[in-house]
Amino acid sequence: MRKSIAGLAFMGCVLAAIGAYVALPGNPVPSIALGLLGLYLAASIQVAAEWERAILLRAGRFKELKGPGVFMIIPVLDTIVYYIDQRVVTTPFNAEQTLTRDGVPINVDAVLFWQVKDPTRAALEVEDYRKAVQWAAQTALREVIGKTPHEVVLSSREQLDHELQQIIERRAVAWGIKVMSVEIRDIIIPEGLQDAMSMQAQAGRELQARVILGDSEVQIAQKFKEAALQYADNPTALHLRAMNMLYEGLKEKGALVIVPSTAVETMNLGALSGLAAMAGAKPPTK
Repeated sequence: MRKSIAGLAFMGCVLAAIGAYVALPGNPVPSIALGLLGLYLAASIQVAAEWERAILLRAGRFKELKGPGVFMIIPVLDTIVYYIDQRVVTTPFNAEQTLTRDGVPINVDAVLFWQVKDPTRAALEVEDYRKAVQWAAQTALREVIGKTPHEVVLSSREQLDHELQQIIERRAVAWGIKVMSVEIRDIIIPEGLQDAMSMQAQAGRELQARVILGDSEVQIAQKFKEAALQYADNPTALHLRAMNMLYEGLKEKGALVIVPSTAVETMNLGALSGLAAMAGAKPPTK
């Protein structure tokens, strides 16, 4: 956009100079003056986009910010050294084979969201503010990983994001840059450690399942104890419960239930004829 406007101004002035020369072939002064005016306009007309701010130096010293839109400069004396983009910028960065506090090498990929809040400081306080932000982010990432155990790195990403944001912002605030957020995208650990962590997680799940099963057995035993107390002083209820259990076992076709004789005598079911009656069959004839 900036080049197109300057080019149009230059072409317009050149055409005006040609027209004046044709109109006054014997007097070249108007054409020369219009040509110089065209060159001046071509060099002085500048334009900045809506999200940009131009850093203007006059005679090598900072003069002011220009833009957005069309503005004029003084050729030779004025120089535009930067067009600062004030939109939110995303910068990916990573740390490869970085050792955690407990000596585990990991690879971490992250992304930084930042924005230039003070274009003057971004242009004058650092040579290349984009590279400076990227290097500051990468250095902060290695610093945070180096003082954190690998288990915390894997389980507390939000905490690491917040810590990284604070470290990077402390370094970038001097450059007029605001750090919006930091997000860790991926963490890669060695394959051997992945297998060990998988086995550890599986063992933990098995342990939890056994603990739950043991708790269930304790609860069942407690309920049986309570039921036994109910049946202790009520033999009739115990007798009816025993008969119901045998009935449930024998009512299915083809079911075979083996009951110890001592249990039959205790429940007073009457040996084989009683069992057959409960199953709905006729007792055997002698």
